Amino acid sequence: MNLDKYRREHADILDHVQQLKALSAQGIATQAAALARVVIAMSSVIKLHLSVEDRFLYPALQQADARLADKARQYQEEMKGISSEYGQFSRRWNDAQRIAEQPELFRSEANRVLKTLFERIVRENREFYPMIEAA
Repeated sequence: MNLDKYRREHADILDHVQQLKALSAQGIATQAAALARVVIAMSSVIKLHLSVEDRFLYPALQQADARLADKARQYQEEMKGISSEYGQFSRRWNDAQRIAEQPELFRSEANRVLKTLFERIVRENREFYPMIEAA
């Protein structure tokens, strides 16, 4: 199974995370409009990525050996919580005015949610995708 597309999307998501970090370092309130644009752009990539995983990757893995199918179910189930948490974050922080008015709350929530997202992507790239390719 070729996972290049999924890896490219992961890289794109991580690039958006880096953009958010860089903009935040310049000042959340002063960069609020740019931060909101990045949140919106990143959300589009994440929604597409998750949709493709759910429609193609996970169903294909259910046809694999039992160990890989179980791991796929575990990853898919875990992603539901992460996706929900990110969805709440993106709906709350896709507005420049809200970001500018509550910069420290934005920072706190972004740090928590994006750390979880980052760790998941790293695990997929280092553990799950190699497992799929080896099967």
